[in-house]
Amino acid sequence: MRFLRRSLTGIFLLAVTLVLVAWAGEMIRSAVVASMNEEPRSFPQRERVLAVNVVTLTPQTIVPELTVFGELRSQRTLDLRSATGGTVIFASEDLIEGGTVTAGQLLLRIDPVEAQAALDRVRADLQDAQAELRDAERALVLAEDELAAAREQAMLREQALTRARDLAERGVGTAAAVETAELASSSAQASVLSRRQALASAQARIDQATTRLARTRINLAEAERNVDDTQVFAAFDGTLSEVTVSPGGRVTANERFAQLVDPTRLEVSFRVSTSQYARLLDDTGALIKAPVAVALDVSGVNLRATGRITREGATVGTGQTGRLLFARLDTYAGFRPGDFVTVSIQEPALDDVARVPATAVAADQTVLVVGPEDRLEMAQVTLQRRQGDDVIVSVGENAGATIVAERSPLLGAGIKVRPIVPGAELADAPPEMIALDDDRRAKLIAFVNEGRMPDDVKARIIGQLEQDEVSSETVTRLESRMGS
Repeated sequence: MRFLRRSLTGIFLLAVTLVLVAWAGEMIRSAVVASMNEEPRSFPQRERVLAVNVVTLTPQTIVPELTVFGELRSQRTLDLRSATGGTVIFASEDLIEGGTVTAGQLLLRIDPVEAQAALDRVRADLQDAQAELRDAERALVLAEDELAAAREQAMLREQALTRARDLAERGVGTAAAVETAELASSSAQASVLSRRQALASAQARIDQATTRLARTRINLAEAERNVDDTQVFAAFDGTLSEVTVSPGGRVTANERFAQLVDPTRLEVSFRVSTSQYARLLDDTGALIKAPVAVALDVSGVNLRATGRITREGATVGTGQTGRLLFARLDTYAGFRPGDFVTVSIQEPALDDVARVPATAVAADQTVLVVGPEDRLEMAQVTLQRRQGDDVIVSVGENAGATIVAERSPLLGAGIKVRPIVPGAELADAPPEMIALDDDRRAKLIAFVNEGRMPDDVKARIIGQLEQDEVSSETVTRLESRMGS
C-alpha cells in the first residue's frame, strides 16, 4: 500500500513537472514570436559636444620680432707689427694677453743701434751734399764774374778794331795793325764763349748738388723713420690679445706680435634668409635701420644690449645663402668680440593683425570659427609671421571672431562645441562643495585636532568642517594626509 502511494505521488509530480515545462516552453515561444513581430525599438541619440579652447581675433598693431644668431666683433681691430727687425730691449708691462692700453702708450722698443748708425751716416752725407752745394754756388759766382770780365775785354778789343779801321781809312794806319786788332777781337770773343761754357757748367753743378741734397734729405727722413719704427705705440685705447713677444726676444720685419682690439665699438654680424631680408627693406629698396636686441645667456648670467642695423654685406659669399647684416651696439658691458649671441630684430609694424597659437591655423591657412549655436565654420586667414609657438595672421573680415585655439582631427565644420576661454573658467568657477555624513565629519575633525597645526589654523579648518557643505578640495587634502 505504501509502495502504491509513493508511486502515485511520483507520477503526479512528474506530470506536474511536464506541465510546467510545457507551459514555460509555450511562454518562451510566444515571447519570441511577439518580439519578432514587433517593430525595432529606437533610442534617442544625443549629439556629441566637444570642449575646445578658443581665442578671439582682435585687430591690433603688432611689431614682429625676427630671431637669429650672430657673432660679436669689434669695428676697430689693429694688428701690431714690427716695421724693423731686431732684439726687443723693452716691453710694456701691459703688453700681455688681455692688457689694457691707452692711445700713444709705448708698447715695444727694439734695439736701435743699427738704425741709429744708418741715421748718422745719412747725416754725414747730408753735410757733404750741403758743402757741395755751397761750393757750386761760389763757383757760379766766379764764373759769372769771369764772363763779365771777358765781355768787357771783348768790348775793348772791338773798340780797338774800330779805331784801327778808321786810321786805315784815313791812311794813317796800316793793314797789319788792322789785322792784329781783328785777331785780338776774335780772341776776346772766343774767351767770352769759353766763360759762358764755364758758367753753364757751374749752373749744372748747382743742379746736381741740389738733386744730391734732396736725395740725401730723403734718405735722412727714411733713416729717421727707421729709428722711430724701433718703437711701437698704441694707436687707440683698447685691449691686447694674441701677444707673442717678450723682452729679450727677437722679432723680424713685419712680424705680428699682438692684436689691439677696441672693446667699446662692438657690432654684431648675423645672417638672415632672403625672404627675411626683404622684410627689412623700405619702399625705395634700402635697408632700414631697424632696432636690435642682443642677448647672451651663459650659466644663468643674462647679458643684454641694444643697437641698430648699420649696413649689409657686399656679397653673399661662396657657399652661403641669404644676406649678412651688421648692427652697431649702443652698450657693451660684459660683451667681448667672438661671443655667440641671440639677435632679436624688430621688423616694421603690421596693422589689422592678431597673434594666435600656431595650432589654431592649418597648413592651408584656415581656422575654425565658432559660429551660431556654437557650431564650427571654416574661415580663411593670411599667415604673416611666425613668432615662436604663435603666429601672426591678418584679421580682415574675421575681426572679433572666436576661433579654436587647438585644432585636432576630431574637429571640423559643422561640429558643435563648448567654447572654453583659457584661464577664465578656472578663475570664475566656484569651488565644488560636498555634504559629509556624521562619521566622516567626526574622523576629519579628530584628525585636525590631533595634527600639528597652529591653533588659529585648526579653528579655521574645524569651522569649515562643521558647515553643512565642505569644499571637496579641503576634504581630499585632509583624507590624503590621513592615509585613507
